[in-house]
Amino acid sequence: MTDSTPPTFTGGRNIATKVPPHQWEETVRFYRDTLGLREPDNPYDAGPQSVGFEFGANKLWIDRVPTISQAEMWLQVTTDDTAAAAELLAARGVARCDDIEPLGTTSAYWISSPASIVHLISEPDTD
Repeated sequence: MTDSTPPTFTGGRNIATKVPPHQWEETVRFYRDTLGLREPDNPYDAGPQSVGFEFGANKLWIDRVPTISQAEMWLQVTTDDTAAAAELLAARGVARCDDIEPLGTTSAYWISSPASIVHLISEPDTD
């Protein structure tokens, strides 16, 4: 990271609601049937445990997570330089939490806000 050009951050397109199994089907029905949100073609092999909905300019993911007991909201934040952003966030004491969900071979990573909201830090073209 250069001292003269810090990384920039912006809200990403993806919002994930992590839902325990006992609430998942009802939650999906709420967004699909009650609110009538459209399920776009999914370019990922998300499987039967994840459903995406168009949510204005964003995509809302409803993920079934057997290891939680209450719903959690996860947000995507994009940056022009994930490595420089990692240095900046570490210098400011922001906790990394890469073990919560594997991302494979990508420069993206997970952090937590002071209020324990999980954020995916990624480059803008990561969907």
